Amino acid sequence: MNEALLPLAGAVAGAIFGSFIANLVIRWPRGEQVMVGRSRCEACGKPLVAAELVPIVSHLIQRGRCRGCGAAIDRKHLAIEIGAALIGASALFASPDLNGVAGAIFGWFLLALAALDAEHFWLPDRLTLPLGVLGLAVGATGLGVPLIDRVIGAAAGFGALAAIALAYRALRGREGLGWGDPKLLGAIGAWLGWQMLPLVLLFASILGLLAVLAQRARGEAVSATTRVPLGALMAVAAWPLWLLLASGIAGFVLL
Repeated sequence: MNEALLPLAGAVAGAIFGSFIANLVIRWPRGEQVMVGRSRCEACGKPLVAAELVPIVSHLIQRGRCRGCGAAIDRKHLAIEIGAALIGASALFASPDLNGVAGAIFGWFLLALAALDAEHFWLPDRLTLPLGVLGLAVGATGLGVPLIDRVIGAAAGFGALAAIALAYRALRGREGLGWGDPKLLGAIGAWLGWQMLPLVLLFASILGLLAVLAQRARGEAVSATTRVPLGALMAVAAWPLWLLLASGIAGFVLL
């Protein structure tokens, strides 16, 4: 395939995967099946036909409403499909090869985890652990970041946040950090390598501060116990850093 068309192919694949990710993000927290059963309207239960399942396009043509009952379709479907399409396109633009394909998968996992954590403060092991294993497996093939840097990154990412979680509990007598966060940072380290972890935490902290300031600007109460989806913030911070690595810019940034 012509390299110029690869980002387009990545966008199409991303939109398709995004449809699955949206169903996972919406149904899984409710205890519903994700892998089995026909897609249906969440309001009236009407099974959807092929013309209603085209990612992004169907939503726009139907103006975000079910053809059967007219109920509004959850906007997360469109947002996640567009996000996944952008991830696929940018991954193959930054690295038009197998490393780009692997990076797109990394980004789609991050998208699912960010969406789940932002809404439910939930980072399921069934996503974080496979993500870490995949990162090490990709490194073992020789793609992208060297395997040794990934191994150190996985250990350092998990260890750093686990130590913070244990220290906080010992000092304050309560949980301040969920165990999903160390596992996710370990998985991110398995993809980006140990050198990028300080930047992940720095950018995530900046994003968290901006989110809290936005809450205060809206008049919402903010205190020391206000919950912040750290996992979602780390996922959002990690993706552009992968793009920098894949495009060769990160080496200059680290210098």
